[in-house]
Amino acid sequence: MTTERQPTIRDVAVRAGVSYQTVSRVLNDSPQLRPRTRERVLAAISDLGFRPSAAARALATSRSGLIGILAAESHSFYGTATAMAAIEQAARDAGYRVPVVNVASPDAESLADGLEHLQRESVEAIVVLAPQERALEAIESLSIDVPFVTLGAAGRGADPRLLVDQAAGGRLATEHLLALGHRRIAHVAGPQHWVEAHARLEGFTTRLAEDGLEPARVIEGDWSAESGYRAGLRLLDEVADLDAVFAGNDQMALGLLHACADRGVRVPADLSVIGFDDVPEAAHYLPPLTTIRQDFAEVGRRTIGVVLAELRGETAAVDLPVPPQLVERASTARPVR
Repeated sequence: MTTERQPTIRDVAVRAGVSYQTVSRVLNDSPQLRPRTRERVLAAISDLGFRPSAAARALATSRSGLIGILAAESHSFYGTATAMAAIEQAARDAGYRVPVVNVASPDAESLADGLEHLQRESVEAIVVLAPQERALEAIESLSIDVPFVTLGAAGRGADPRLLVDQAAGGRLATEHLLALGHRRIAHVAGPQHWVEAHARLEGFTTRLAEDGLEPARVIEGDWSAESGYRAGLRLLDEVADLDAVFAGNDQMALGLLHACADRGVRVPADLSVIGFDDVPEAAHYLPPLTTIRQDFAEVGRRTIGVVLAELRGETAAVDLPVPPQLVERASTARPVR
């Protein structure tokens, strides 16, 4: 026997042709809505038979001082963990407490359990950290009846204002290597079911194509230094005339540097290496690592700013994605011909 899926707030948004934030404002009886927009949302709610939870209705008239974080199998990775810490700090600065639920598997059942736990605590809003394709798909199937924002990737339910532009980061890393004169450039990519890894790869290949170039090789790692080491050995053993490597994160770059040392390849005299993230240890790699920095503090501030605006029934000021930054150190240089 199968149970018909209950309509979600996103189903209402699609039917009404509005954002889920607008639906949330209607549910919370915000006065800052055009009458025609309100009528369209109410009609969609009626057509779909959407029923907001009792907890969500209670939140329209009461406050708990809680903003929840739901993290999907990602809290142990530098980028997501750092973004989570920044969001927690920004929420505390705004006077909120932050219960956090980490789920071990990014499937719909696990995420629904985590969501239910947060709603039992009567959180006023939820921030969802879902960096994998599977998690983003699962989130879109759930009914979240309080204001929420999703950090994952633009175009997959996430708010692009709250993201570091990952494709731009891939382009920036590639542009740096091209500007130095490198042409045979490989990429050690992150796991491609992570939307960030896919976007970085896309930025890399797109920028190369603009100069009529193709990647010397793309090898997929798993974010770990060990996978960077194994990929580095393969590249050094199999790819002739390799100029440079763009590693999808700093941990894989660390493993790549280890592979270079084992093969007697000098960085940057023989090979330039650039990473992504700018972890605190990157400045102390041997050599110190050129990398792409993500401004997670700004991600945290923007995220809580959008959440607080939603709670007030307002529309937050629209910003562009958070720009990545190039941090030049000693692991990249012009090729020695």
